[in-house]
Amino acid sequence: MTPEEIEQLPYRKNVGVMLINADGHVFVGQRIDSTVPAWQMPQGGIDKDEKPKKAALRELEEETGVPKDLVTVIAKTKGWISYDLPHDLIPKIWKGRFRGQKQKWFLMRFEGSDDQVNIVQKHQEFSEWRWLPVEDLVENIVPFKRAVYQQVIEAFDDFL
Repeated sequence: MTPEEIEQLPYRKNVGVMLINADGHVFVGQRIDSTVPAWQMPQGGIDKDEKPKKAALRELEEETGVPKDLVTVIAKTKGWISYDLPHDLIPKIWKGRFRGQKQKWFLMRFEGSDDQVNIVQKHQEFSEWRWLPVEDLVENIVPFKRAVYQQVIEAFDDFL
């Protein structure tokens, strides 16, 4: 695809979850489909006619095994935060239909214990997981998503 063709592609609507524990550390998972370090917070697409908050709670459970009764929703981003995929990934992801994603992010507090996190799910996304201090988050994320994560941290700064 040419850069001009890529610019014409839409963004895929998506939600993301910044899940924090009692220590204020952030849940991150290592993508199971990556051979290089590719840590990320839970995220996923919004189904047809699904509201973003419902999608965020669904995606959180699908990726971490954490049900909605173990979290408190604290905040959400006012607008959408967009990112572009690297050009070489566009043909490989979502059948080349999107240039990247526009995301609505939710800050949630985990009210459970670590043994209630279970990343082994039907459509497993992560090979391992850990809690990271907020100040270590951006440097551990795949480079093309770092600007998004910085914006998420800034959006939720008053709550962290």
